Amino acid sequence: MVEQVCPLIKHRANVRIFGRTGKGLRRFGLIKGVPCERFPAGKGGKYISAVYLRLKTFKPDLIQVENRPRFAYFLKKKMPKSRVWLYLHSTTFLSKRHIGTQQLARSLRAVDRIVVNSAFLKNHIGQLFPGIKGKISVNHLGVDPDSFTSRWSKKGGQLREEWLRKHRMQGRKIILFLGRLIPMKGVHHLLRVVPDVVKEDPSALFVIVGSAFYGSKRKTPYVRKLERAAKPYSKHIRFIPYVPYDQVARWFGAADIAVVPSSAREAFGLVNVEAMAAGIPVIATRAGGMKEIVADGETGYLLDPQMLRSQLKARLTQLLRDETLRKRLGTASAERVREQFTWRHTADRWIKMIESEVT
Repeated sequence: MVEQVCPLIKHRANVRIFGRTGKGLRRFGLIKGVPCERFPAGKGGKYISAVYLRLKTFKPDLIQVENRPRFAYFLKKKMPKSRVWLYLHSTTFLSKRHIGTQQLARSLRAVDRIVVNSAFLKNHIGQLFPGIKGKISVNHLGVDPDSFTSRWSKKGGQLREEWLRKHRMQGRKIILFLGRLIPMKGVHHLLRVVPDVVKEDPSALFVIVGSAFYGSKRKTPYVRKLERAAKPYSKHIRFIPYVPYDQVARWFGAADIAVVPSSAREAFGLVNVEAMAAGIPVIATRAGGMKEIVADGETGYLLDPQMLRSQLKARLTQLLRDETLRKRLGTASAERVREQFTWRHTADRWIKMIESEVT
């Protein structure tokens, strides 16, 4: 998100990106014309202390911290004359596993603004700490629509056939899950309906793209459990380990249907937007921020989390039977993305917030 949005506002703000060092990442560099500097992680606050020393030289009007309430609190105390915003992308770093309740409350009160990616997340934080709801702003995420080709265009159809041939999936109806293989993403719910769906349509192929960790193919007990559950249906389920982001559009473009069976803690679910940008219908749980993205009955379907298995089976079989319906929902999906969920939309909302506060 940072790498996509910062370059879009560089003509209206002097932007710098600070991040952590990592394998294959340069210490200094440019990201689409925006300077980026990285610092090593370490115990005792080594990383955030190094960022602070660099910020003292840069002297920004606004510091935006991604996902780390403790970092935001530290920087606000060290640089009280700068505006400090906290941008939260999930509930993960609000949990007691990462930060105590008192420390979280102190951090949220200290920052000047909290930006979140969904109304769901805004309401969640507001319920935990009612006194700060007034400083929470919503800025939905997006995609670069030009990086995705509609499944239904001539070019998209050609790319789809090429990709299916490459992966030996020709003649199959592809039901795609793409994301991390962790319990909250709900892949186990999808596997439970495989027997019923393939009985109705033997051409159905469930493709599970992703791993438990970003950039790693390392397996967890949960992943091994999924693989054991899938083994009796090896002709209808295929696992594709973690893929780089430049392959995401190709996988969605090759699919007929995307399924996002995440739990109620899914703050936004960018894969919903990515699938829609490729012109395919999305079946998602009516949970978290996903109901702000998928228009039920217009771009896909939202399912009751309490009736997930029965409703998922019914919607999948309905869509597999009806190509006209898949095309109508998929075409509407791509249009909804272009109208509401691009990185340009995200960047425009962000710069308006910045200019209203620091100019």
